[in-house]
Amino acid sequence: MSYHWSVFTKPWSPLPGDELGKLVAGLGFTGAEIPVRDTAYVTPATAEAELPAFTEQLRAEGVEPISIASDLSESAFSACAKAGVPMIRIMAPIGPDGYAASVRRIRLELEAAAPLVGQYGVQVGVQPHHGKFVTSSLGVLQLLDGLPDEFRVVWDAAHDALAGDDPAITLELVRHRLGIVNLKNAKYVEADGGWKTWFGQADEGLSDWAAVFANLKDYTGPICLTGQYSDPSVPVEDRLVSDLATARSLV
Repeated sequence: MSYHWSVFTKPWSPLPGDELGKLVAGLGFTGAEIPVRDTAYVTPATAEAELPAFTEQLRAEGVEPISIASDLSESAFSACAKAGVPMIRIMAPIGPDGYAASVRRIRLELEAAAPLVGQYGVQVGVQPHHGKFVTSSLGVLQLLDGLPDEFRVVWDAAHDALAGDDPAITLELVRHRLGIVNLKNAKYVEADGGWKTWFGQADEGLSDWAAVFANLKDYTGPICLTGQYSDPSVPVEDRLVSDLATARSLV
């Protein structure tokens, strides 16, 4: 099976497109998810003007943008359409009003974005995330129920495992909406009398990457390594090269 090996470029978010493209290609990736945030090189305020040139600099190095991590503002949709970026990735936060009220609110926001999806031809990808978010792939799938097919699930190996789920079940159930597969690993560790999440390399967590690939079946979309590691003693670039080699060996 041939996959589009990609990386979330958050660790290098201040870099301009030409430098970022060289770095990403040098690590062995052919795709990239771009953070469009106030702390990044391309910000929400500058995206419409700067994202097209930024993505062309990536493409000049053989790196195709697979998505941006941003919000559902019309300017984000417009920027993606101008730059040829196919997806905006978001998460589903749970506010102080509780889970049910938050899900209703997020659903209304997604419904409000549906005309922009149609107008600009840009997909929306929703990713589960541990903590104060919709944490499971199946929760995201329920959130998207009845929305157009352009609303996709961004399945995440680490957060699926942190939620106690089984990729044999979740990947099968989200298959018809599967937009991106995020690949990272994590586990819970004791800290200060409680538990916290710790993100490690391919073999250092609750997720079994071999089981992930065994259950991808006919999926040929982007596999995105997110570059999230809790131990800063080893450069993130070295960890990503190792994890990319591990992932390729499992295909």
